[in-house]
Amino acid sequence: MLGYALRRVLTAIPIVLLTITVCFFILRLAPGGPFDGERALPPDQLRNLRAYYHLDEPLIMQFFGYIGGVLRGDFGPSMVMKDFNVSRLIGIGLPFTLMLGFSAFVVGTIGGMLAGAVAAVNQNKWPDYLLVAIVLVGIIIPNFLMANLVQLLFGVYLGWLPVGGYQPGSLIHLVLPVFILALPHGGRVARLVRGSMIEVLGTNYVRTARSKGLGTRLILARHALKPALLPVVSYLGPGLSYLLTGSLVVEQVFSLPGIGKYFITAALNRDYGLVLGTTILYVFIILALNLLVDILYAWLDPKVRYR
Repeated sequence: MLGYALRRVLTAIPIVLLTITVCFFILRLAPGGPFDGERALPPDQLRNLRAYYHLDEPLIMQFFGYIGGVLRGDFGPSMVMKDFNVSRLIGIGLPFTLMLGFSAFVVGTIGGMLAGAVAAVNQNKWPDYLLVAIVLVGIIIPNFLMANLVQLLFGVYLGWLPVGGYQPGSLIHLVLPVFILALPHGGRVARLVRGSMIEVLGTNYVRTARSKGLGTRLILARHALKPALLPVVSYLGPGLSYLLTGSLVVEQVFSLPGIGKYFITAALNRDYGLVLGTTILYVFIILALNLLVDILYAWLDPKVRYR
């Protein structure tokens, strides 16, 4: 297992380099730049800015200079937010984004597993139909549209919850954002658990357990739950990465102090350093989560061996 993990880490290095290369040249070759605005800067000032950020150098020199900085852990300065470097901005916004994403991940995973198990046990009955309908609504409606709907309902009309902003330590400000992020994730988990659980409940060893007089709860806990989780585990890695990246839009809608506002502002203003820094960060997160899921999959299914 250790050798497999080491090989996965080594094979991830070319992926990261390819991602940096593609993003770097796309940003640099696209029309416009971080200093293009409605009012053009004086030529001398524009020339000094380009020299300060090394934008006057050949593109290939800029690329190798950026790679050298990344290898030293330096993602460079922000070209739009003055007196801030990319590492500092990521350090400010990333803890909140991780907290929001992991909270939605836990809520959505637990809720989806419970909903999927209940729907499987009550197959083709009203609880199954009700849960399937809720799951489809959560998956089909985009999270930014659902966010506006719940803001309007629970924040404006009913006045139960704040529609945006965040105060440190205030859990009530996180209710709606966590719900919006957890709803589609929980829906996908519920669908996977339902289909897998129905298949497992029809196996011979589950029928044998029922013939011996074991109750439904005991059968689910001892015999059906662990095999039914295998498809879910395969999804959890991409699902968590989806929550962390999808939280960028939700943070913008709810005006939350995460990395989302920095990323969107950087993308709109062509802040090369901040866009590349956040992209590299999410690549690392996705690769690490996929590796963790593969290891967990082998623990759940002893037949899986990595050589």
